[in-house]
Amino acid sequence: MPSSQLDPFAPTGVQFRSVSLELIKVRLAAVAFFLLCSAAVVIILFFLLPQKWIGLLLIATVVAIALWLLWLIPRQVRAMGWAVTGTDLQIRKGIMFKSLTVVPLGRLQYVDVEEGPVARHFGIAQVKLHTASATTDAQLPGIPREQAAQLREQIADLAESNLEGI
Repeated sequence: MPSSQLDPFAPTGVQFRSVSLELIKVRLAAVAFFLLCSAAVVIILFFLLPQKWIGLLLIATVVAIALWLLWLIPRQVRAMGWAVTGTDLQIRKGIMFKSLTVVPLGRLQYVDVEEGPVARHFGIAQVKLHTASATTDAQLPGIPREQAAQLREQIADLAESNLEGI
């Protein structure tokens, strides 16, 4: 295969798994909270401002942002994926601005599994990897809770077997 056809975001032989679609609901809940607070402020300003067109412009802006995020968040979450190889964890995300993060398991110091109250309600967690270099730390959101615990153990075992002495 010519090098011009290689996709740097789809390494050969690596099968990426999708994050849970419940992450869409968690992110939309966070956005809804922010937008409701913003809408309350905008509505108050609408009644306080003498020029009503400014208030209408602010309301239209909040509505436009809400519609944009309703369209964007599901696309972002569906574009996220992860894969554990024998030596690293690869995290892929992005539609327009793509990124592929490769975390070498031999440099792993510890793995966290975190969940907030909204994520807990939807049964998902976030796996955080901390390495010897802060620039290679990574986060993997939207993993089902049980799978996150298994992933933490799998990564810890692989990290131990790939240990690169410091």
